[in-house]
Amino acid sequence: MNTAQAKIIIEAALMSAGQPLSVADLGRLFDDVLPADLIRALLDELRVDWSGRGVALVPLASGWRFQTTAQVAPYLDRLHAERPPKYSRAVMETLAIIAYRQPVTRGDIEEIRGVTVSSQGVKALQDRGWVEVVGHREVLGRPELLGTTRQFLDDMGLSALSELPSLTDGDGLVQAMEQRMMDFETPPPAPAEGQPDPQRVTTIEPVEGNALEQ
Repeated sequence: MNTAQAKIIIEAALMSAGQPLSVADLGRLFDDVLPADLIRALLDELRVDWSGRGVALVPLASGWRFQTTAQVAPYLDRLHAERPPKYSRAVMETLAIIAYRQPVTRGDIEEIRGVTVSSQGVKALQDRGWVEVVGHREVLGRPELLGTTRQFLDDMGLSALSELPSLTDGDGLVQAMEQRMMDFETPPPAPAEGQPDPQRVTTIEPVEGNALEQ
């Protein structure tokens, strides 16, 4: 098999996959005889091939994925009346603190925010697949340590936490996370029966006064 054929197969696999595919996943397409370095080179070529279009090939924490770009999102949204869940300012602040200061306990979050952390808000982030318990702090009561997940990185369009916007002050922490969430177009997780189509790519936006804030 020549590289042109391999590139076509990789492209087809990525286009039909319902989740990001790693280099190892793509290697199995060729019975692991195609070198990983060659697969990465072909992925880079595909990324260039698709640049400037309404769909882009992007590297994420879990692998590579085709996704629609922010420029076309307003037009695609006209085909779908449903909107994904919007998160309150309180939930956004909690997520931002976990992302930038992890691993953190609820006590750490409360100290930074100056208010009690809503269990409902943390659960919403866990249900969304963005936050998980990564351990326990070895102090009295052994409180849970919270951190972000690979799903969070994938949905934010990141391959590593180091790609989060740099922060210069405490106030910038929340603003940077809110901006990141508004900048990237991400597909929501597979919904329950009767919920919106998971294949549609939408923007997750922060809002005030959401029930999650309670």
